[in-house]
Amino acid sequence: MNRRLFFGALLAGAFVAMAVLSLAWTPHALDHLSIAERLQPPNLAHWLGTDHLGRDVLSLLMRGAATSLGVAALAVSLGALLGVPLGLWAAARAGWPDELLMRGNDIVFAFPPLLLAVLLTTALGPGATSAILAVGVFNIPVFARVARGLALPLWQCEFVQAARSAGKGHSRISREHVLPNLASGLVVQLSLQLSLALLAETGLSYIGLGTQPPQPSWGRMLADAQTLTALSPTLALFPGLAVALAVLAFHLLAAGLRERLNPHREEQP
Repeated sequence: MNRRLFFGALLAGAFVAMAVLSLAWTPHALDHLSIAERLQPPNLAHWLGTDHLGRDVLSLLMRGAATSLGVAALAVSLGALLGVPLGLWAAARAGWPDELLMRGNDIVFAFPPLLLAVLLTTALGPGATSAILAVGVFNIPVFARVARGLALPLWQCEFVQAARSAGKGHSRISREHVLPNLASGLVVQLSLQLSLALLAETGLSYIGLGTQPPQPSWGRMLADAQTLTALSPTLALFPGLAVALAVLAFHLLAAGLRERLNPHREEQP
């Protein structure tokens, strides 16, 4: 039994289910403010307590999951949709297209990911859309490099040579023969990038450049709680724990998928 895949999928599925459920139902209305109930500890009425405005923390945490996971998923999807075709194109053409792609990747990788995201969101203005674009831009060269690295050996395989002998063009071979054979590696990378994108979105929201109020997000909740830790320690505990568990879930999922989908892995005793 692949325990990492099982627990990663279980934990990730729980967060996704919570995010989807929050779009239709939360224990309390997100816009319900009650100064009389502010900063309450966990109790029967509010299982995770209330924040500085009297809002239910569990409700904010649930909707924050939808926001944070949604931004991360869209950013990674943007990176994959643009990066994978670039990597396939570079592997198919080789020569100067390959060299151009690699040098462009080197330029992007010269900047720390979070710093690049901060620069882009500062230029574009704060908001969830800016966060998606900023995080997505860094994911483009990541997926391009992974797709290229996985595709290059495949172009030396007999089934690709046979397709070329049959008169198929580079684009058709990449689409029909190369891409299906590297899909498993891309799925693993997708899971890993989701965890990194989630951390980036949390960081951007924490410093005020990501999701903006009144839309809840885990990073926004951490930012609101930083000055109230002495009065209500759980305000920072619950969103911080949610981020840590979600990142762990996608890391476990990526590791489990790598073991499951790699047919050449060594069996562990």
